Amino acid sequence: MLKRLRNIGDCGIVCDFGDEVNREINTGVIKLFHHIKNEVSLGNLNGILNYTPSYNKLIINFDLKKINSSKIIDFLKSVNFSTLKLSQSSKKWKIPICYDFEMDLENMSKTLKINKDEIINIHLNTDFFIYMIGFIPGHPFMGDLNSKLFLNRLKTPRVKIPPGSVGIVEKFCNIYPYESPGGWNIIGRTPIKLFNKKDEKEPCLLSPGDSVKFKSISKKEFEKLANE
Repeated sequence: MLKRLRNIGDCGIVCDFGDEVNREINTGVIKLFHHIKNEVSLGNLNGILNYTPSYNKLIINFDLKKINSSKIIDFLKSVNFSTLKLSQSSKKWKIPICYDFEMDLENMSKTLKINKDEIINIHLNTDFFIYMIGFIPGHPFMGDLNSKLFLNRLKTPRVKIPPGSVGIVEKFCNIYPYESPGGWNIIGRTPIKLFNKKDEKEPCLLSPGDSVKFKSISKKEFEKLANE
């Protein structure tokens, strides 16, 4: 449930659902995200520039020449959250992963005191829920990982993480869409492209509220899919 609203600058509003990070709170954020998206598409909220969901917050940016914060806040206060539903467009994805491209399985096994095969098996049998897309375009933050695999970030982040790398930290799993710095524990890599800048309407493959389950593939299958 929405706990408080506050302004950030002249053209932004934070919808704050609290400080906890869990699926129930995040589902509320995503429901409001889809509701605002629908109202904007219907022309009922003119002047909204962007609405960005995170784990437990939703940031709304707007054009001050077309709408002001008081009108948006009045709209938000009128929302009946009990009637909001998750978008019917939420999808279930099967994402291929090649564990041969791991970078941290050995250290993970030593830290967790679990053999590599069990780590992979737990990862493959987890249904991940996409909490948010952020950090870089198309980058999904997915929960909730089995507590047996909870790990801290690397003490020294890597300067370059290959695109498609799948990492885990604490209760979350992510996929790096592009080569970028990162401090997550890399468990494998996917050949799937997560962001297409040429697609102006839907550049991100994944969306908040979608779910992901990984499917293990060989290095040969990885190379075949990467070249398609």
